[in-house]
Amino acid sequence: PLSSPPMEKRKLSLDEVNSLDYESFTDYFGALFERTPLVAAAAWSKRPFVDASDIYKACCTVVDNQFCREARVGLLRCHPDLAGRLAMQGKLSQASTQEQSSAGLLSLSEEEFRRLNEQNTQYKEKFGFPFVICVRENKKQAILEGFGKRLPHTVDEEVEIATEEVKKIASHRLRDLVELSGNAPRL
Repeated sequence: PLSSPPMEKRKLSLDEVNSLDYESFTDYFGALFERTPLVAAAAWSKRPFVDASDIYKACCTVVDNQFCREARVGLLRCHPDLAGRLAMQGKLSQASTQEQSSAGLLSLSEEEFRRLNEQNTQYKEKFGFPFVICVRENKKQAILEGFGKRLPHTVDEEVEIATEEVKKIASHRLRDLVELSGNAPRL
């Protein structure tokens, strides 16, 4: 069974981020990439960071340059199904719960729930990992339509698309964890 979600973390300043030791950094940023603290662990060595986008770039570089295709698929498999079993059991991570709720995925009608579960199943059977989309940038209808647009892709195309969606999710999560200066570059 999954542990209960951690309490909400306060935002850290860049100075605080740069002063974190390896274990504290990995613990604090370990959920940027769903259930994959290895990304934060590898990015820690890139300190000191000049801004939040520097943290984001360090994490994305780990995924892009140090994760082979199979590791990326593993990263994708760490993501829960949208409005799936874990959501219904209240076992999503705190971040995933908030994200899926904000997109309306935790308050679906019976028909929408049935349709989403059918699409989740089709997608996983074809690609071998869950459908990943940045729900903070999409609402329920766009997400439901996204399945139809992405199901015709090849596995390689979908690994790339889903990995980019994971990075978008991480950028939003990072904004929740680090104080951004007024002139901070876009993540």
